[in-house]
Amino acid sequence: MKALKVKGKKPSKTDLLFGIISVLLLLVVIYPLYFVLIASISDPDMTYAGKVYFLPKKITLEGYKTILADPRTPVGYYNTVLYTVAGTALSVALTLTSGFALSVREFFGKKAINIFIVFTMIFSGGLVPTYLLMKQLHTINTLWGVILPGAVGVWNLIVTRTFFEENVSTELLESAQLDGCSYFKFFIHIVLPTSGVIVAVISLFYAVNQWNGFFNALIYLNDKNKFPLQLFLREILLQQEMMSMDPDVVNSVRHRANLVKYAMIVVASAPVLAAYPFAQRFFIKGVMIGSVKG
Repeated sequence: MKALKVKGKKPSKTDLLFGIISVLLLLVVIYPLYFVLIASISDPDMTYAGKVYFLPKKITLEGYKTILADPRTPVGYYNTVLYTVAGTALSVALTLTSGFALSVREFFGKKAINIFIVFTMIFSGGLVPTYLLMKQLHTINTLWGVILPGAVGVWNLIVTRTFFEENVSTELLESAQLDGCSYFKFFIHIVLPTSGVIVAVISLFYAVNQWNGFFNALIYLNDKNKFPLQLFLREILLQQEMMSMDPDVVNSVRHRANLVKYAMIVVASAPVLAAYPFAQRFFIKGVMIGSVKG
Protein backbone atom coordinates (compact mmCIF):
# COMPACT_ATOMS: atom_id res chain seq x y z
CA MET A 1 0.00 0.00 0.00
CA LYS A 2 1.45 3.27 -1.09
CA ALA A 3 1.96 5.88 1.54
CA LEU A 4 -0.23 8.89 1.17
CA LYS A 5 1.63 12.10 0.47
CA VAL A 6 0.19 15.12 2.15
CA LYS A 7 1.01 18.26 0.24
CA GLY A 8 1.25 21.30 2.44
CA LYS A 9 0.58 24.80 1.31
CA LYS A 10 3.65 26.43 -0.16
CA PRO A 11 4.75 29.58 1.61
CA SER A 12 4.03 32.75 -0.29
CA LYS A 13 6.63 35.37 -1.16
CA THR A 14 5.27 37.53 1.66
CA ASP A 15 5.75 34.72 4.17
CA LEU A 16 9.32 34.18 2.97
CA LEU A 17 10.03 37.89 3.21
CA PHE A 18 8.69 38.10 6.77
CA GLY A 19 10.64 34.96 7.63
CA ILE A 20 13.90 36.46 6.40
CA ILE A 21 13.23 39.72 8.25
CA SER A 22 12.46 37.79 11.44
CA VAL A 23 15.71 35.81 11.18
CA LEU A 24 17.70 39.02 10.62
CA LEU A 25 16.05 40.69 13.62
CA LEU A 26 16.76 37.59 15.70
CA LEU A 27 20.44 37.74 14.75
CA VAL A 28 20.56 41.46 15.58
CA VAL A 29 19.25 40.69 19.08
CA ILE A 30 21.19 37.50 19.78
CA TYR A 31 24.63 38.39 18.40
CA PRO A 32 25.43 41.18 20.91
CA LEU A 33 24.63 38.78 23.75
CA TYR A 34 26.76 36.08 22.15
CA PHE A 35 29.61 38.53 21.53
CA VAL A 36 29.65 39.60 25.18
CA LEU A 37 29.84 35.94 26.18
CA ILE A 38 32.77 35.05 23.90
CA ALA A 39 34.53 38.36 24.65
CA SER A 40 34.38 37.58 28.37
CA ILE A 41 36.56 34.50 27.83
CA SER A 42 38.79 35.87 25.04
CA ASP A 43 42.09 37.67 25.22
CA PRO A 44 41.23 41.40 25.44
CA ASP A 45 43.89 42.32 22.89
CA MET A 46 42.26 40.01 20.36
CA THR A 47 38.87 41.52 21.15
CA TYR A 48 39.94 45.13 20.71
CA ALA A 49 41.91 44.21 17.59
CA GLY A 50 38.61 43.09 16.03
CA LYS A 51 39.64 39.45 15.71
CA VAL A 52 36.81 38.04 17.82
CA TYR A 53 33.71 37.45 15.71
CA PHE A 54 32.10 34.05 16.20
CA LEU A 55 34.56 32.06 18.32
CA PRO A 56 36.62 33.06 21.36
CA LYS A 57 40.33 33.65 20.86
CA LYS A 58 42.97 32.57 23.41
CA ILE A 59 40.43 31.45 25.98
CA THR A 60 40.95 32.76 29.50
CA LEU A 61 38.75 32.78 32.61
CA GLU A 62 40.67 35.51 34.39
CA GLY A 63 37.70 37.90 34.34
CA TYR A 64 35.38 35.40 36.01
CA LYS A 65 38.04 34.41 38.53
CA THR A 66 38.47 38.05 39.53
CA ILE A 67 34.72 38.49 40.12
CA LEU A 68 33.90 35.13 41.70
CA ALA A 69 36.97 35.12 43.93
CA ASP A 70 36.02 38.47 45.42
CA PRO A 71 34.23 37.97 48.79
CA ARG A 72 31.83 40.80 47.92
CA THR A 73 30.25 38.82 45.07
CA PRO A 74 28.32 36.21 47.14
CA VAL A 75 27.19 38.96 49.53
CA GLY A 76 25.95 40.98 46.58
CA TYR A 77 24.11 37.98 45.12
CA TYR A 78 22.40 37.31 48.44
CA ASN A 79 21.31 40.94 48.84
CA THR A 80 20.11 41.17 45.24
CA VAL A 81 18.04 38.00 45.57
CA LEU A 82 16.58 39.32 48.83
CA TYR A 83 15.70 42.70 47.32
CA THR A 84 14.29 41.07 44.19
CA VAL A 85 12.05 38.62 46.04
CA ALA A 86 10.85 41.11 48.66
CA GLY A 87 10.47 43.97 46.19
CA THR A 88 8.62 41.88 43.63
CA ALA A 89 6.25 40.46 46.24
CA LEU A 90 5.44 43.92 47.60
CA SER A 91 5.07 45.48 44.14
CA VAL A 92 2.83 42.72 42.81
CA ALA A 93 0.60 42.85 45.90
CA LEU A 94 0.19 46.63 45.71
CA THR A 95 -0.30 46.69 41.94
CA LEU A 96 -2.90 43.92 41.88
CA THR A 97 -4.97 45.32 44.73
CA SER A 98 -4.77 48.89 43.40
CA GLY A 99 -5.53 47.80 39.86
CA PHE A 100 -8.59 45.87 40.97
CA ALA A 101 -9.87 48.76 43.09
CA LEU A 102 -9.50 51.19 40.18
CA SER A 103 -11.30 48.78 37.85
CA VAL A 104 -14.44 48.64 40.02
CA ARG A 105 -17.09 50.85 38.45
CA GLU A 106 -18.65 51.83 41.79
CA PHE A 107 -15.35 53.02 43.26
CA PHE A 108 -15.95 56.66 44.22
CA GLY A 109 -13.45 59.18 42.85
CA LYS A 110 -11.50 56.70 40.74
CA LYS A 111 -11.30 59.12 37.79
CA ALA A 112 -9.58 61.74 39.90
CA ILE A 113 -7.26 59.13 41.37
CA ASN A 114 -6.37 57.88 37.88
CA ILE A 115 -5.50 61.43 36.83
CA PHE A 116 -3.22 61.89 39.84
CA ILE A 117 -1.54 58.55 39.13
CA VAL A 118 -0.91 59.35 35.47
CA PHE A 119 0.34 62.80 36.51
CA THR A 120 3.26 61.14 38.30
CA MET A 121 4.45 59.73 34.98
CA ILE A 122 5.13 63.29 33.81
CA PHE A 123 6.23 65.05 37.01
CA SER A 124 7.97 63.69 40.09
CA GLY A 125 8.94 65.15 43.42
CA GLY A 126 12.65 65.10 42.63
CA LEU A 127 15.58 63.36 44.27
CA VAL A 128 16.14 65.72 47.22
CA PRO A 129 12.50 65.80 48.45
CA THR A 130 12.28 62.04 48.00
CA TYR A 131 15.44 61.51 50.01
CA LEU A 132 14.17 63.76 52.80
CA LEU A 133 10.90 61.84 52.85
CA MET A 134 12.69 58.51 53.04
CA LYS A 135 14.84 59.86 55.86
CA GLN A 136 11.76 60.96 57.83
CA LEU A 137 10.30 57.49 57.33
CA HIS A 138 13.52 56.01 58.81
CA THR A 139 14.11 53.83 55.75
CA ILE A 140 17.67 54.96 55.05
CA ASN A 141 20.10 52.03 55.07
CA THR A 142 17.27 49.48 55.29
CA LEU A 143 15.54 47.04 53.00
CA TRP A 144 12.61 49.46 52.65
CA GLY A 145 14.87 52.15 51.29
CA VAL A 146 15.61 49.93 48.30
CA ILE A 147 12.15 48.54 47.51
CA LEU A 148 9.74 51.31 48.57
CA PRO A 149 10.60 54.18 46.15
CA GLY A 150 9.68 52.16 43.08
CA ALA A 151 7.19 49.79 44.68
CA VAL A 152 4.43 50.58 42.17
CA GLY A 153 5.09 51.27 38.52
CA VAL A 154 2.42 53.50 36.99
CA TRP A 155 2.51 51.70 33.64
CA ASN A 156 2.18 48.29 35.31
CA LEU A 157 -0.74 49.63 37.33
CA ILE A 158 -2.51 50.89 34.21
CA VAL A 159 -1.99 47.56 32.44
CA THR A 160 -3.31 45.66 35.47
CA ARG A 161 -6.36 47.91 35.77
CA THR A 162 -7.11 47.45 32.05
CA PHE A 163 -6.81 43.69 32.39
CA PHE A 164 -9.31 43.60 35.25
CA GLU A 165 -11.72 45.92 33.42
CA GLU A 166 -11.73 43.66 30.36
CA ASN A 167 -11.73 40.26 32.08
CA VAL A 168 -13.72 40.73 35.30
CA SER A 169 -17.34 41.40 34.43
CA THR A 170 -19.55 43.63 36.51
CA GLU A 171 -22.27 40.96 36.41
CA LEU A 172 -19.94 38.47 38.08
CA LEU A 173 -19.16 40.92 40.87
CA GLU A 174 -22.84 41.70 41.38
CA SER A 175 -23.72 37.98 41.51
CA ALA A 176 -21.04 37.41 44.12
CA GLN A 177 -22.28 40.34 46.19
CA LEU A 178 -25.81 38.92 46.15
CA ASP A 179 -24.39 35.81 47.77
CA GLY A 180 -22.81 37.93 50.50
CA CYS A 181 -19.29 38.05 49.04
CA SER A 182 -17.21 41.10 49.96
CA TYR A 183 -14.81 42.86 47.62
CA PHE A 184 -11.85 41.30 49.40
CA LYS A 185 -13.21 37.76 49.16
CA PHE A 186 -14.18 38.33 45.54
CA PHE A 187 -10.65 39.48 44.75
CA ILE A 188 -8.97 36.59 46.60
CA HIS A 189 -11.22 33.70 45.60
CA ILE A 190 -12.46 34.69 42.14
CA VAL A 191 -10.24 37.36 40.56
CA LEU A 192 -6.78 36.08 41.48
CA PRO A 193 -7.30 32.43 40.41
CA THR A 194 -8.31 33.62 36.93
CA SER A 195 -5.57 36.25 36.55
CA GLY A 196 -2.48 34.11 36.23
CA VAL A 197 -1.37 35.89 33.04
CA ILE A 198 -1.28 39.41 34.48
CA VAL A 199 0.33 38.17 37.71
CA ALA A 200 3.12 36.48 35.75
CA VAL A 201 3.64 39.47 33.46
CA ILE A 202 3.95 42.15 36.13
CA SER A 203 5.99 39.81 38.32
CA LEU A 204 8.46 39.44 35.47
CA PHE A 205 8.58 43.21 34.90
CA TYR A 206 9.11 43.99 38.58
CA ALA A 207 11.64 41.20 39.12
CA VAL A 208 13.82 42.25 36.18
CA ASN A 209 13.63 45.89 37.22
CA GLN A 210 14.52 45.07 40.81
CA TRP A 211 17.35 42.75 39.81
CA ASN A 212 18.95 45.36 37.57
CA GLY A 213 18.24 48.27 39.91
CA PHE A 214 21.13 49.98 41.62
CA PHE A 215 20.13 53.65 41.93
CA ASN A 216 17.99 53.30 45.06
CA ALA A 217 20.72 51.27 46.75
CA LEU A 218 23.33 53.84 45.72
CA ILE A 219 21.29 56.69 47.23
CA TYR A 220 19.71 55.13 50.31
CA LEU A 221 22.29 52.57 51.49
CA ASN A 222 25.44 53.37 53.44
CA ASP A 223 26.34 49.93 54.80
CA LYS A 224 28.34 48.02 52.17
CA ASN A 225 27.18 44.73 53.63
CA LYS A 226 23.72 45.61 52.29
CA PHE A 227 24.86 46.56 48.78
CA PRO A 228 23.28 44.62 45.88
CA LEU A 229 25.38 42.77 43.32
CA GLN A 230 25.38 45.65 40.83
CA LEU A 231 27.11 48.04 43.26
CA PHE A 232 29.73 45.45 44.20
CA LEU A 233 30.45 44.74 40.52
CA ARG A 234 30.78 48.48 39.96
CA GLU A 235 33.31 48.70 42.78
CA ILE A 236 35.30 45.76 41.40
CA LEU A 237 35.38 47.31 37.95
CA LEU A 238 36.43 50.74 39.25
CA GLN A 239 39.11 49.09 41.37
CA GLN A 240 40.52 47.31 38.32
CA GLU A 241 40.48 50.51 36.24
CA MET A 242 42.23 52.50 38.98
CA MET A 243 44.92 49.83 39.26
CA SER A 244 45.43 49.89 35.50
CA MET A 245 46.59 53.51 35.79
CA ASP A 246 49.70 52.36 37.64
CA PRO A 247 52.48 52.33 34.98
CA ASP A 248 54.22 49.40 36.68
CA VAL A 249 51.26 47.06 36.27
CA VAL A 250 49.42 48.74 33.42
CA ASN A 251 49.55 45.87 30.93
CA SER A 252 48.49 42.97 33.15
CA VAL A 253 45.83 44.88 35.07
CA ARG A 254 44.47 46.54 31.92
CA HIS A 255 43.88 43.10 30.46
CA ARG A 256 42.04 42.00 33.58
CA ALA A 257 39.94 45.19 33.66
CA ASN A 258 38.81 44.65 30.09
CA LEU A 259 37.88 41.06 30.84
CA VAL A 260 36.02 42.08 33.98
CA LYS A 261 33.79 44.43 31.96
CA TYR A 262 32.41 41.60 29.86
CA ALA A 263 32.40 39.01 32.64
CA MET A 264 30.50 41.48 34.84
CA ILE A 265 27.69 41.70 32.26
CA VAL A 266 27.43 37.92 32.07
CA VAL A 267 27.45 37.42 35.85
CA ALA A 268 24.79 40.09 36.40
CA SER A 269 22.53 39.06 33.50
CA ALA A 270 22.78 35.26 33.51
CA PRO A 271 20.13 34.58 36.23
CA VAL A 272 17.54 36.77 34.50
CA LEU A 273 18.27 35.31 31.06
CA ALA A 274 18.04 31.80 32.49
CA ALA A 275 14.65 32.48 34.12
CA TYR A 276 13.10 34.35 31.19
CA PRO A 277 12.28 31.29 28.96
CA PHE A 278 10.09 29.85 31.71
CA ALA A 279 7.98 33.03 31.80
CA GLN A 280 8.07 33.70 28.06
CA ARG A 281 4.63 32.26 27.31
CA PHE A 282 3.05 34.51 29.92
CA PHE A 283 4.96 37.50 28.60
CA ILE A 284 3.67 36.89 25.05
CA LYS A 285 0.10 36.73 26.33
CA GLY A 286 0.65 39.85 28.38
CA VAL A 287 1.67 41.84 25.31
CA MET A 288 -1.94 41.67 24.09
CA ILE A 289 -3.42 42.99 27.32
CA GLY A 290 -5.40 46.11 26.60
CA SER A 291 -5.67 45.46 22.86
CA VAL A 292 -8.91 45.92 20.96
CA LYS A 293 -11.04 42.81 20.94
CA GLY A 294 -13.12 42.10 17.90
